[in-house]
Parts: sequence; C-alpha cells; structure tokens
Amino acid sequence: MTTENGEHGKHGEHGEAGRDGRGAGGTSDGLERVNPPHLAPPAGFSHGVRAASGTMVFLAGQTALDGAGRIVGDGVVEQFERALSNLLDVAAAAGAGPSDLAKLTVFAVDVADYRRHARDLGLVWKRLIGGDYPAMAVIGTTRLWDEAALVEIEGIAVVR
Repeated sequence: MTTENGEHGKHGEHGEAGRDGRGAGGTSDGLERVNPPHLAPPAGFSHGVRAASGTMVFLAGQTALDGAGRIVGDGVVEQFERALSNLLDVAAAAGAGPSDLAKLTVFAVDVADYRRHARDLGLVWKRLIGGDYPAMAVIGTTRLWDEAALVEIEGIAVVR
C-alpha cells in the first residue's frame, strides 16, 4: 500500500489508500481511508480505515429514540437521521467528531427498503457528517431491541 506521503506499507500488493476509492491520499486528521484500486469503488463507505494513533471510543448501538425513550420517525430515512444524530451526540460527549468515525455498522430490519432510500440516506449523511466515510456495513436483522426501530447504528471513533 502506498500512503499519502509516498511511503510503502506492509501490504504493498493491496493497492493504494484513497478517500475517493481510487487514488493515493485520503487522510483526515489521522484516519486514512484505504480503498485498494482492484476492489469495486466504494459508494458511501470506505473499504478500510487505518488510525495512526489515538484513543478508541466504542459507540453503542443508537436507534431513533428521543429524550423520553420513544422511537420517532415513520420511515427509514427519518429514523436513520435520528439514530445517526444520537450516535454523533454520544461521540461528541466522548470528545469525537464526525471525522473521527473509523467504523460504523448499520442494522436494518428491511435492507431492501434501506437500499431504496439510499439516495436520501446519503443526503442525510452528507448534511450531518460530510464527505468522509468510515469502514461500514449494513446488516439485515429480523428485529431490533426497540420493536418500532427500523435501523440501529453502532460505531468506533478514534480521538486524536
């Protein structure tokens, strides 16, 4: 792997790091997005994220709960926005910002519905977080702890 400053990493055969999924570069305050060019271009995620150093913050799964403990939002987009906002609030309380997110997992009770709303979900993402994408996965599940919840988001941040 080739890093932003031209140094070769221990996995040189795996391609270069890049924020856009193809070229070299891709550091954001100590987090380097790793997207080998021989893999399909990532859309809305990074294949990997390497943290130079820092304190790891483990962010518990957040749903669309309001302050009173009720799920809010009728659809996946509204619930995704609230769950992501809740996650960002927890991260901020631990001293982490959106650019510190290294890994997120989204649990969705209806992955097909989640995919149908991918464009709107992406707009929410860009409004709340911007253009940096952590390593991510969307996992289908039959139900979440809160039965009215459609999505739950957990993550790992690295505070530098």
